[in-house]
Amino acid sequence: MTGKYLDPKADLTFKLVFGEHKDLVKSLLNALLPLEPDGQIVSLEYLPSEMVPDNPGKKDSVVDVRCKDEKGRQFIVEMQLYWNQYFKSRVLLNASKAVVKQLKEGEGYNLFQPVYCLNLINDIGFESSPEEFYHDYAIVNVAHSDRIIEGLRFVFVELPKFRPESVMEKRMAVLWLRFLTEINRRTQEAPAELLENEDTRKALSLVEKSAMSESQLLAYDKFWMSVTDQEGYLEARYARGMKQGLAEGRAEGHAKGLAEGRAEGRAEGRAKGLAEGRAEGRAEGRAEGRAEGRAEGRAEEKMEIARNLKQLGLSVGEISKATGLSETEIVGL
Repeated sequence: MTGKYLDPKADLTFKLVFGEHKDLVKSLLNALLPLEPDGQIVSLEYLPSEMVPDNPGKKDSVVDVRCKDEKGRQFIVEMQLYWNQYFKSRVLLNASKAVVKQLKEGEGYNLFQPVYCLNLINDIGFESSPEEFYHDYAIVNVAHSDRIIEGLRFVFVELPKFRPESVMEKRMAVLWLRFLTEINRRTQEAPAELLENEDTRKALSLVEKSAMSESQLLAYDKFWMSVTDQEGYLEARYARGMKQGLAEGRAEGHAKGLAEGRAEGRAEGRAKGLAEGRAEGRAEGRAEGRAEGRAEGRAEEKMEIARNLKQLGLSVGEISKATGLSETEIVGL
């Protein structure tokens, strides 16, 4: 920890800022959720956090804050360090539980209030363009997307894709996303824009290293140690998938190329005659067959690697970078 601040995305700091200061989580939600001007949150109260038990993403990488406003609307804010294929299912389960628990037996549906889920992801997990970092999901009619069933709303923000110029029309959204992406354990001086705003200035003061007790600093270090362990696990799993895919791809490509090369060599050899034609045909057939076999083998090798990586839960973008295949080819596997 060499900087002046601690990273606000860590368990300790995220809960300190947004789990203990209602004014700050209210500011964050109003800035990042698609709320109408007359639907802005006025006041909040915290609800008990309830984490879904262990999942392949490891619970240490997830932080959540729950609250409801003066209208009874419920809000779930999650900070996810790593994307995994089960994350969207987990979010849906959490939101569904918040819906189900609102009404007691015998109560009318008129008491039901909407549930909003704001999911901040320090990773890239959506199959979208590099500029598209904000993903807003609602329950809509497939044929008429303007027809929405109110009650559940999911917003996912891919922090690594965020650029300040992307949402300049919403100043507080820019400031909060800059706070989450630009402040970390190496930050010596905070950007002037964050210090000038009352909300982000308060958030910065809460994550100053000098404001932490020794036990808090130890907890912070322990959190990042668990994150480092998880990074090692993910890298090892990726390496195993690559190694297995390469071995299987090479074996299959070699066998296929050899068989096709022999077949084409024999066919061309017969067509060219009895003596010199046979010799020339075999030579050309073998050469062409091996070349085509190798090419097809390489293509099949890439496809096999992609299948293995897809089974391991890597995103389409990551698989495309690793294999050179297009996203369309990967999705079709």
